[in-house]
Amino acid sequence: MLTFEGQKIQGSQNIVAKLTSLPFQQCQHSITTVDCQPSGPAGGMLVFVSGNLQLAGEQHALKFSQMFHLMPTPQGSFYVFNDIFRLNYA
Repeated sequence: MLTFEGQKIQGSQNIVAKLTSLPFQQCQHSITTVDCQPSGPAGGMLVFVSGNLQLAGEQHALKFSQMFHLMPTPQGSFYVFNDIFRLNYA
């Protein structure tokens, strides 16, 4: 599940549709902080990221926060189980 600016989106096809419908083509991320914690006995990981987004053609960067809940696969990799994204206006 993806929560993008308060809108809840479920299912990989719906998430891809949302991300590809955003009104810009290029975006540069500048990460300022990353915090991680283990999540439960299944070996999951919570990741919190904050930073800046610079959109092509825009003068000022936008501040953002994002939380990922990563879960392990039997093959030894991870997949995104939950994702929450917010722009920080202030």
